[in-house]
Amino acid sequence: MPSFWSRTRITLEMIKWEHSIFALPFSLTAALLAARGLPAFRTIAWILVAMIAARSSAMAFNRWADADLDSANPRTSNRAIPAGLLSRQFVLGFTILTALVFVLASSQLNRLTLYLSPFVLLVLFSYSYMKRFTRWSHIVLGLALGIAPSATWIAVTGSLDPRILVLTAAVTLWVGGFDVLYACQDFEHDRAAGLYSLPQSIGIPAAFWAARIMHLVMLALLCWFAFFFQFHLAGWLGIAAVALLLAYEHSLVSPRDLRRLNAAFFTMNGVIATVFLLFVAADLWIRL
Repeated sequence: MPSFWSRTRITLEMIKWEHSIFALPFSLTAALLAARGLPAFRTIAWILVAMIAARSSAMAFNRWADADLDSANPRTSNRAIPAGLLSRQFVLGFTILTALVFVLASSQLNRLTLYLSPFVLLVLFSYSYMKRFTRWSHIVLGLALGIAPSATWIAVTGSLDPRILVLTAAVTLWVGGFDVLYACQDFEHDRAAGLYSLPQSIGIPAAFWAARIMHLVMLALLCWFAFFFQFHLAGWLGIAAVALLLAYEHSLVSPRDLRRLNAAFFTMNGVIATVFLLFVAADLWIRL
């Protein structure tokens, strides 16, 4: 049996905790806009706990639900469960524990966040099974991250402003688009295993165009979002920066060359989310 610290390291690797940076900046953007400045420290702290716990639970559940599929895929056969580094029982227990932490954090925010927390978990967990039924599993993954801004708005204000749904839609398409690109790696395996994805269904070149279209619509939604919240120059510059970074991300890979996909998927998406947050924060700071 691995030591406590070894198991902790393996667990953190399993849930890819560093990739929390994908949705977190958009969540903090919503928090700043909802509070029209900085929310209370207590609110921000519980939002962070809720987000990290929810994402950790969702990732662990995905590894538990997909253990047999991961074992059959050469790209994922070295993950914790197929490699025998963690047991299914441990991963399921971790899933339940972090889900309970998420519900606890939700209860510390307000009543509506507590009531909605089971539905959030349902969305997060459902993604793991979507690839068995539909080519549009990428959109479900996008929604799993896209609900973060709306959930954060509710956490800060206790109600939902329809305007924040535009950012939820933008993040959904942003994540869905880069997940389409990521799924191109498993084109052959998905066809052999009978799994569904957009690349498996329409081919890799067409999937690349689908991802580009998703990201173009995402940029249009960000412009709509900026109009709703009356962004000034800094906010619009943030959207321009996101557009340039997305263009660079797409330039890193092609249907014939996926070698730099990890750089496009992991590094650039963290940069995109963080840049958007910083520009929106600057825009708000200038107005205050």
